[in-house]
Amino acid sequence: MLLRLLPGDPASSLIAVGADAEQIAAARRQVGSDLPLFQQFIQFVSGLARFDLGTSFISRTSVADEIFARLTVTVPLTLMAFCLAVVIAVPLGIIAAVKSDKWYGAAISTISQLGIAIPVFWVGILLVAMFAVNFRIFPSGGFPHGGWANPGAVIHALALPTLTIAIVMSASLLRYVRAATLDVLGSDYLRTARAMGSGFTEALLRHGLRNGAVPVVSILGIELATTFLGAVVVERVFTLPGLGSMLLLAIEQRDYPNMQGVLFISTLIVLLVGFAADIIQRLIDPRLRGTRRGDA
Repeated sequence: MLLRLLPGDPASSLIAVGADAEQIAAARRQVGSDLPLFQQFIQFVSGLARFDLGTSFISRTSVADEIFARLTVTVPLTLMAFCLAVVIAVPLGIIAAVKSDKWYGAAISTISQLGIAIPVFWVGILLVAMFAVNFRIFPSGGFPHGGWANPGAVIHALALPTLTIAIVMSASLLRYVRAATLDVLGSDYLRTARAMGSGFTEALLRHGLRNGAVPVVSILGIELATTFLGAVVVERVFTLPGLGSMLLLAIEQRDYPNMQGVLFISTLIVLLVGFAADIIQRLIDPRLRGTRRGDA
């Protein structure tokens, strides 16, 4: 309903400039924008019950098919950026906590704060200027026409967008890893393990990492969902044909089925990611699994 409060009418994209009232009314009947909002909502929900997201007003193609094609860009971009961010943030976050009294530990923490403050689109523009314009190592944007038929070309095209998202995401994630590690370092069970003869590294690996991973997994789920949604901006900077480009084009054209389809799938993915993070937390920490029947 909020989408339909935006100014403009989807019928305007189907008619020529200077169309008369009869032509405008016919175009509105064609796309269904003349129906009451409640009836349009019922049609959308009934379509979802049949796993049908509708048909685009503009291209007249299936919304589900279009979303599936776009996901082949957005999902790999999100996952590659997420994995790279984890590889960067987890070890650096641990080092920043363990070596907080050293200059390089403080430097890592300071740089991460700077990374949080930098907008993702600005990072993308800097990387394009450096690696695409000056050094010409990677393309400035676009996606191979053959798609994943040529994986090497796809990975080459997604390198800069992946690095852009990973830099901003790792800066935020590093702060959480550092905070969780500091909590572990100050815990009683770690001091007890040290007192019983375990070395610092052994105590941290055997007793600290598992406990410190519980809050980090929750943040990882949030960061993954945020990265998926934040890919909209990055796809725009690098002109990638992903869900972000599809959503922005649908908003410009007032293509309600495409807008609703992208938002529905995005919300569903965010919920699934949060559910998966909750399950992983319970697998890591038995205390979160609830009271056993035998203890009742």
